[in-house]
Amino acid sequence: MTPICHRLLIEASATAWGAAQVACRVVGALALIACAAQAGDWPTRPITAVVPYAAGGNTDTMARIASERLTAVLGQPVIVENVAGASGAIGATRVAQAAPDGNTLLFASASQIIIAPLVQKTHYDPQKDFVPVSIVGAGPYILGVKASLPANTFQEFIAYARNNPGKLNYASAGPGGIIHLTTALLASRAGIQMTHVPYKSGAPALNGLLTGEVDVYFGNASELLQQAASGRVRLLAVSSAARLKQLPDMPTIGEFYPGFLVTSWNGFFAPTGTPQPIVRLLARETRNAAKDPAIADRLLKLGIEPSGADPEEFAEVIRVERDFYRAAAAAAGIKME
Repeated sequence: MTPICHRLLIEASATAWGAAQVACRVVGALALIACAAQAGDWPTRPITAVVPYAAGGNTDTMARIASERLTAVLGQPVIVENVAGASGAIGATRVAQAAPDGNTLLFASASQIIIAPLVQKTHYDPQKDFVPVSIVGAGPYILGVKASLPANTFQEFIAYARNNPGKLNYASAGPGGIIHLTTALLASRAGIQMTHVPYKSGAPALNGLLTGEVDVYFGNASELLQQAASGRVRLLAVSSAARLKQLPDMPTIGEFYPGFLVTSWNGFFAPTGTPQPIVRLLARETRNAAKDPAIADRLLKLGIEPSGADPEEFAEVIRVERDFYRAAAAAAGIKME
């Protein structure tokens, strides 16, 4: 019997304690049958969580935090494997084609699930090939510029960019991804022109900013907050609805461009056809992880708001944001497939 099934049996028995012994045995037996008959002996071997980016970025960091917790409660190691390329479409394709047995999961963002299929040809259909499991956390984006750029505030940056059209370049985690789309939308709203420099993922894009290879990076808060005191970058504004507790003097972009609000979620997906008992167990344990004070504290320090949304809530987030990104792409002049 797996640790999950064993715990469910104990929980069921404990819930029924104080009722008739027959009821207790029935509840316990149902818990055992649900695990053994529907989910089998899952998991019986290591689980692979595919991160469709290179190691070190925002998505990778969240995946590793969540996988540590799942490893502890599932009784099998949850191994993060980085499969970067094509704005995450390569990693997503691999999981879409994997056996729907719960042993291969995708840890993804809106880039793979919403945006990539809209702006490029992919070998998967996110609405047909994946089922949402749970969101681990979500966080805003921070506009960072290299330290040598003659702009100390967001207003000064916009003014400098307007006076130097086409002179500045900006990094993204890949063409057609969230960061590319979000930066293009900001440029459109602000009336500025910058050159796009795509990288394979967030980590090398951030490094491009740190080394001065690019001028601007509108990256995840979890990446840029760690550089706030380094002196190598200047953080000018955040895409959240409210200012960050970590940097209360840094304004929101919405203070200058009302309605500009963008956050980045990351969560688990399973191939369509994965047994519902497995999906539910994964969702529950992901939700428990997000509520764990130790894990929540780690996420919050990275600028990530813990979530733990269940599959139905996750599906609704995706539905709403699909319309948002279509509108954002149109406003930014990005051609959609």
